[in-house]
Amino acid sequence: MIPVVVRNVVTEALGVVRIVLGSEDGSALPDFDAGAHIDLHLPSGLIRQYSLCRLQAESQYYEIAVLKDPQSRGGSAEVHRLSVGDSLTISEPKNHFPLMRGDRHSVLIAGGIGVTPLLPMAQTLQKTERSFEFHYCAKSPETAAFSSALEKASFADKMHFHFSQVAGSGRMDVVHVLSCHSNDSELYVCGPANFINDILMQAKMLGWPEERVHREFFAAPDLAVAASENSAFKVKIHSTGEVFEVGSDQSIFEVLEDNGVFLAVSCESGVCGTCQTGVISGVPDHRDVFLTDKEHAQGKFVMPCCSRSKSAILELDL
Repeated sequence: MIPVVVRNVVTEALGVVRIVLGSEDGSALPDFDAGAHIDLHLPSGLIRQYSLCRLQAESQYYEIAVLKDPQSRGGSAEVHRLSVGDSLTISEPKNHFPLMRGDRHSVLIAGGIGVTPLLPMAQTLQKTERSFEFHYCAKSPETAAFSSALEKASFADKMHFHFSQVAGSGRMDVVHVLSCHSNDSELYVCGPANFINDILMQAKMLGWPEERVHREFFAAPDLAVAASENSAFKVKIHSTGEVFEVGSDQSIFEVLEDNGVFLAVSCESGVCGTCQTGVISGVPDHRDVFLTDKEHAQGKFVMPCCSRSKSAILELDL
């Protein structure tokens, strides 16, 4: 864990604040690559993941931008209450959404606050003189964080703004954008869950290979399954041979925790990948959005915070 202090709080758009976090003693914070995020440990005890939204201009600072979501579980509202001088702790940067190596053209598509991990990607691509285009979808400039800065950025000629509530702008023509580059590009998309799913569906229909489609969800789609529709199953711990019953109204994580088996969990909705666990045997019932369709089919990993089992016993590499 790294102690940090809130050095600045800036309103970037309606409902969006940018938080500048500085090291406690002025020393350099760990380096990170575009697409990385940190775990932010809030005063209430909540832990939330936020993308680092700019490359470091000075090594002792990180920046995040957070939308106050009325449907959130409290994390974003607490971030919006932070003040300059508040002390927090964070994790070292983690990156499950990196830029791919190589010289392929990159298509960046952001929906609303999904712009945050894509901003440092654009900075990196511009700095390394790699080909890219950046599509930013939002309701209006007033709700689009960093829109003014992006209009003046060194890569402003790569920017395409799509404001659904602005005459003369309108929604992005997804099919047109994706069909122009399906054979020779890498696609990166971030934003609301339904927005991402729409992009992924169109990319699949247009023949984009899954390995060239990269996405990061901030929240899981609304695919909730009633507990009455769940089946009970057993989970086995490979290292000890212990077997525990997972009831229809319980998660694997809850059962493991109740029986003293430690597992790091953060989002509890299959978004962040923190609890990813290897599967020794059995067939997972995947309910996460972190793993790809190919990884779901392979069945080598499971997210115990939300996923279940299709087989009577699921043996975990714990």
